[in-house]
Amino acid sequence: MNPRLLRRPATVVLPLSTVLALTTVVGTADAAAPTRHHHPDRARVVSTSTLPDTGLGAFSNRLLPGTVGEDRGVDLGGIGSDLYPAERRGEYWTVTDRGPNGQIEVGKEKRRTFPVPGFNPAIVKIRTVGGRVQVLRSIPLTTAGGKPVTGLPNQAGRDEAPYNYNATKPLPYNPNGLDTEGLVRDRDGSFWLVDEYGPSLVHVSAHGRVLARHVPKGLKLTGAGYPVIESLPSVLLKRKVNRGFEGLALLPGGDLVLGLQSPLLNPGKAAGEGSRTTRLLRFSPRKNKVTAEYAYRFDAVGVVEPGQTKTSELKLSALVALGGDRLLVQERTDKSARLYEVRLRPANDILNSRWESATSPSLEQLGDPAAAGVPVLSKRLVVDLNTVKGVPGKIEGIAVEGSSTLVLLNDNDFGMTDGPKAFDARGRLVDSGIETTLVRVRLPRPVR
Repeated sequence: MNPRLLRRPATVVLPLSTVLALTTVVGTADAAAPTRHHHPDRARVVSTSTLPDTGLGAFSNRLLPGTVGEDRGVDLGGIGSDLYPAERRGEYWTVTDRGPNGQIEVGKEKRRTFPVPGFNPAIVKIRTVGGRVQVLRSIPLTTAGGKPVTGLPNQAGRDEAPYNYNATKPLPYNPNGLDTEGLVRDRDGSFWLVDEYGPSLVHVSAHGRVLARHVPKGLKLTGAGYPVIESLPSVLLKRKVNRGFEGLALLPGGDLVLGLQSPLLNPGKAAGEGSRTTRLLRFSPRKNKVTAEYAYRFDAVGVVEPGQTKTSELKLSALVALGGDRLLVQERTDKSARLYEVRLRPANDILNSRWESATSPSLEQLGDPAAAGVPVLSKRLVVDLNTVKGVPGKIEGIAVEGSSTLVLLNDNDFGMTDGPKAFDARGRLVDSGIETTLVRVRLPRPVR
């Protein structure tokens, strides 16, 4: 791999309290409202850096010796699940997801494969040097006793059954397993992460030990090697498989905002697959509970990704705190992304209302939630990344740098693809060729 060296202008990392003064507006939360663009074509990529190849086994065994016996030719990747400014200018905390995984269809069954089942999710600090992404530090996630949590599913009947690389042998479930996504670092040096399995909110020490995992009421997860607290609304038990919590933001006052990647299957699959309404939750670490909930309305899928017709392809990935009650929210498919600002006003709170959980029709069944009286969050378009040449697909990590620059990091899925051809006859990965790539995008004018 020969990353292109680009000269990067001097930058300043802004604190989370940075206030964005946005210049483009989507009038209401519904995509039917007209959108006014302000020169989106002037946003441009000013630097591109890629992660050099490092064998996943070598990476993992340096952190937790003996955890990976065979990495099947998979390189370190998947670190783009989130991006959070570190203490020094130009450095960032990132996090891997659960590790290399794919799907293979066996008969009429789609089986979830884990070709490197010993892989353990890790928090990774990075910076860019020329055209390279340099790993500065890695922190493995462990149980209270220091054992690997792994990325394996937790519960039979709720999570997908895990299989080996070619879907011929079942693997054991692990109640400690985490499918980590969003990440922030708190003032005391500890980390908060969100997970797709529970879905859950995970508090982790500065050294990577899980201090507590907050899950929905009624999940009944047993056997974990760390405290499990049923503090989240039970309606979250209706999360779509592999579409639990994805985004996480730390507000200036210390509260957290958690974003569901996709609409809940509420009351069932048909409602969730066809819905464009997902949820944000506000969590107080001081009170250890959810204090507010908000309905977030996606644009139509054809607006987010022109030509796409499957509503179920819509995902909410990144959340970034912008100061006060404002958030940057990413709507995406695997190929396209748009960034919006929302304000978390008390009038938009649906916690403990008829829309929070069981009602008929449910929040997810409403074709026009606002018309039905739901106080949907209004939003403002910041940038349509579809118009910016050089931005990779599947952006999941986003940060703000300087006065007018976005920092974007993709999830390359460890070079994995789905299907029986993901590995050759020797059981070695046929790499997708997609690199872990960090790009800086200069917006047409300052954003504060």
